Parts: sequence; structure tokens; C-alpha cells
Amino acid sequence: PALARIVAEAAAEAAQGEGGRFSVGLSGGSLVELLARDLPPALSAAPAAADPSRWLVAFCDERLVPPEHPESTYGAYRVSGAGGG
Repeated sequence: PALARIVAEAAAEAAQGEGGRFSVGLSGGSLVELLARDLPPALSAAPAAADPSRWLVAFCDERLVPPEHPESTYGAYRVSGAGGG
């Protein structure tokens, strides 16, 4: 929960003002489950942070595999629900 709260607070701060953007790099592994579980409630507590149009997400350890592949970081977030789709 502490990590999710830090992310939500940073997103809210970065998104303030017109054209504000929040950039975050995500790795895979256990971070996927942590953020899938803890980030939605943290974003609910900080509605200014929850606007996905202000987020730029980069997958830091993405492999050259299709999203359906078990080693795809993007695919892991997408399946977990943390990837927004």
C-alpha cells in the first residue's frame, strides 16, 4: 500500500496544471501483483491522479515477445487489470 500511495501522490502532483503529465517506468515480477492490488484504492483516494490520459507508462524490462507470452511484462499488467485494459 505504501508504494501505491507514493505512486498516486506523485501522479497527482505531476498532473497538476494544464498539460501536466505523470511518467512511470514499470518492471515485471512481483510489482505486477502489488500494483494490481494496491494502486486502484490509492488512486480512488487521489482522484486527480487517476486520469489515464495524463499518464505515460513505460515497461522497463519488456521482452520482444507477444503480449500473450508468459514473459511479457505488458501482458502481465494487462491480464492483472493493473494495465487498464
